Amino acid sequence: MARIRALALDFGDTLAHPGPQPDGVTVARVLHGLGATVVPDGFPDAFDLVSRRAREEDRAHLTQSRFTDLLRRSAHECGAVIPDPGAAYEAVFTAVPDAEVDPRAADALRRLHGRGLVCVLACDTRRPETVRRRTLRAAGIAHCFDALVLSSTLGVRKPNPLFYDAVVSAAGCPPGNILFVGDTPAKDAIGPARSGMRAVLVTSSPRPDDLPGSIGVIGHFAELPGYLEHAGDL
Repeated sequence: MARIRALALDFGDTLAHPGPQPDGVTVARVLHGLGATVVPDGFPDAFDLVSRRAREEDRAHLTQSRFTDLLRRSAHECGAVIPDPGAAYEAVFTAVPDAEVDPRAADALRRLHGRGLVCVLACDTRRPETVRRRTLRAAGIAHCFDALVLSSTLGVRKPNPLFYDAVVSAAGCPPGNILFVGDTPAKDAIGPARSGMRAVLVTSSPRPDDLPGSIGVIGHFAELPGYLEHAGDL
């Protein structure tokens, strides 16, 4: 079996406890604080409707709608005026807390990075890269990541094969040398395995019956260094 040279790591429920997603009321409140915006009373309902439709479309097509597009579509629905959707995007996700990194997971990540493994953050998120990098810096693990592959930047989400292609490119090595680690079987284990990567599922539940035998299972990310050492991969 090929030696592991890189780790591709999911974020929410793998390295961190997920943060909240902004609803229409929250977005409207942030927009009210921005200059030159016009936010009618109907904006929260319009945003929630547009977001729900986008989620359905994204699940069906394995895409990731741009948050700025959601803002534009919501504004069109209710007559809002948002002169700078990009600035509004940053403002919303600065106001809404990001995920909280698990200290045990952070310690394990530092150990793995210290062993010379390339580390790629590979996750589905609406948040902009600037916000996610700020979260990583605050947790003291930004230096551990050689690259970030985010659905919010790519416009596609796991298990879209294009997402995994981007992970392989970011890791800079063949897929057989990459270990993908995450908590969702279809997106973080089976999908990567189909793209030629190795995978480990993080779950506190029993091993899924349909999980291929080649995919490992651990109960918490903090167990990964020991798992790899036992397997002879470190």
